Amino acid sequence: MSVLDSFSLDGETAVVTGAAQGLGRQMASALVDVGADVAIADVNAEKAERTATALGEGAESEVVAVDVDVTDEASVTSMVETVTDRLGPIDVLVNNAGIVENAPAEETDIESWRRVVAVNLDGVFLCAKQVGQQMLERGEGRIVNISSMSGFDVNVPQKQASYNTTKAGVRMLTQSLAVEWGDRGVRVNAIAPGYMRTDLVDEVLEENPEMAEEWLENTPMGRLGRPEELEELVVYLASDASSYMTGSTVVIDGGYTSR
Repeated sequence: MSVLDSFSLDGETAVVTGAAQGLGRQMASALVDVGADVAIADVNAEKAERTATALGEGAESEVVAVDVDVTDEASVTSMVETVTDRLGPIDVLVNNAGIVENAPAEETDIESWRRVVAVNLDGVFLCAKQVGQQMLERGEGRIVNISSMSGFDVNVPQKQASYNTTKAGVRMLTQSLAVEWGDRGVRVNAIAPGYMRTDLVDEVLEENPEMAEEWLENTPMGRLGRPEELEELVVYLASDASSYMTGSTVVIDGGYTSR
């Protein structure tokens, strides 16, 4: 077997949450490229269907859309059952769904705090728990959680205590699951992206051009990341290429957290 063969996901089933757009869509596309059948799991069912159709066009893999609210355990359970029925047992889970609500901490109401925690941390736990149960029964599986450089460093100038806290929590959840499940065949790692040039980020920067200047000043490489620059990393962590790796969070941020 060649080195490149270890990156193949031929015949495997992957779920990517929050995959209807942005980084989730990009990572789902990468998994399709290496042969996985992929479920586009998203709370926006209409957009998920469009994404599944687009990624499946011309692909040898099967790509399906599945409705899920990651904050609702019953919805997550239903998603796992649907994917298993349509594509087979889940080999790879990418926990990507997330939100951010920026506000000074002293002005953040508890409802806003809980919304961010519910999606960014509870959602990762619920999906890992439900998919993990299936993986543990089979004795194999790979989970990739999406943290953020915000789980290592406090970003400026935006104020986002709730987001930073949840992304740090994803790091520790990743390590905790890796320790609990390491001798049972399930590997759990995380990716911590920096500022990536998604459509949503472009919209923010159009309204706050001064924010882009500060971001770039604090990024040694002097630019935002491209979403496609996550593709090889998610494939690595989702495949046998990373077979002796678990409990790690890989930072990909243009040097932001190293300055």
